[in-house]
Amino acid sequence: MGKYILKRVGLALVTLFLIIFILFVLVRIMPGNPFPSERMSAEQIANKRAEMGLDDPILVQFGRYFINLLQGDFGKGTSLYYGAPINTVLSTCIYNSFRIGGIAILEGTAIGLLLGITAALNKGKFLDSFCTVFSILGVCVPGYVFLIFLQYFFAYKIPFFPYFFDPNRFLFSSVLPSLSLSLFTMSTVARFTRNEMVEVMDSDYVRLAESKGMTGGLLVRKHVLRNALIPIVTVLAPLIVDLLTGALVVEKIYGINGIGKLMVDAIAGEGVDYNYVLALGILYSALYIGIMLVVDVLYGVLDPRIRIATVRGANREER
Repeated sequence: MGKYILKRVGLALVTLFLIIFILFVLVRIMPGNPFPSERMSAEQIANKRAEMGLDDPILVQFGRYFINLLQGDFGKGTSLYYGAPINTVLSTCIYNSFRIGGIAILEGTAIGLLLGITAALNKGKFLDSFCTVFSILGVCVPGYVFLIFLQYFFAYKIPFFPYFFDPNRFLFSSVLPSLSLSLFTMSTVARFTRNEMVEVMDSDYVRLAESKGMTGGLLVRKHVLRNALIPIVTVLAPLIVDLLTGALVVEKIYGINGIGKLMVDAIAGEGVDYNYVLALGILYSALYIGIMLVVDVLYGVLDPRIRIATVRGANREER
């Protein structure tokens, strides 16, 4: 197991380094001006570029940026927040997005598993049809449309929840955006859980366990659900990253000062703040690779055959 994890960690680090390099080069060669040109003269822009080292060769710029990145320094913005350190701004945005995204992940996964298990255990019945229709609607309806619907009824018609996000009332403020964000995850998890459990319940080893007298919850927990979790974990991984990094439209509509809103502001502001775009791209990539690394390890835990096959394949390559 240790060798399996080390190999996955090594691949993840190499992949992340290549992504950082590609992102840096793409951001640097993008057309446009990273400074608010309407408020700065050409001489001021030239001085600012020289001060930030933007006129140096691109490999020199990357080396300097990567060394600072290893120390946890993303640099400073060029147009947003008056050039404040990116780390300071990111810490606040990450905190808001991760709190609401974390609630959405828990809600979506828990309710989705419950709906999927219920549908699979009642195959062909009313509950199965209900869960299937709900899953289809949840995938088709965008999260921001659901948020507007929730705002209209539970913030305007019935003013129980705040219409916009209030960090001082986090508990109430997070209910509507977290529900809207969790809708797609909830529906996707429910659909995959139902399909995988139905397939597993029709397998030979489950029939063998039933013939030996194993039924009910024990059969579901020991044989059905565990084997159905592998594809569910796979589809859940990118959804977790999307929720943690915030939904662009949902955060903008609800006024959440999160990562998604920050990305919109960095791109659509007075001047495109390339440093924020680069920092957020690296953050998103690191989260995605980290989540997929956890998924690879979970594969080995849920199904030992995967890590054994991986280790044996590595041994053959070494020979």
